[in-house]
Amino acid sequence: WLVTLALLMGCGYGVVHYRGALAGAETVSVLTFENASSEPNAELMMTEALRKEFLRRGGLRLVADSDRADLLVEGKVLPIVTAPRSFSSIVLALEYEIQVAVEVQVRRRDGTDLAIDARSLRETEIYLASSDVEAGRKNREEALRRISQTLAGRVIDASYLDDVEKGS
Repeated sequence: WLVTLALLMGCGYGVVHYRGALAGAETVSVLTFENASSEPNAELMMTEALRKEFLRRGGLRLVADSDRADLLVEGKVLPIVTAPRSFSSIVLALEYEIQVAVEVQVRRRDGTDLAIDARSLRETEIYLASSDVEAGRKNREEALRRISQTLAGRVIDASYLDDVEKGS
């Protein structure tokens, strides 16, 4: 057990401490995202994923009142691109690829922004096509949910990374 711990410590892996990071920020407010896509409720899915991820990781208390928050997160879901990915022998789509990109701004109470690399705020997922309209809709919705969760994790990781790089 100690050998494994020593190997992990030597490889650059370490425990992430969320509590007390981000220059002492204790609270965060996630405003409902703007939806610039034609996908109904995409903004709600992304907002919910971010709120859940902050709650899951701990370290910051989620507050509804943005005036009381040490950090304010807001953003926009950009137009969503969907394209067939694979086809059957009779040229029916078997899979679709969906790509989601978001713009996110994380602002401290003093008005300074945390730097988030826009390249990390784009994700692609593949979902199965179906002749059953409801099954196809559910598959697409689940792909969007997975993308939202992935992007939420990246936003939070980038926020803490910016804090570490600035030495806060």
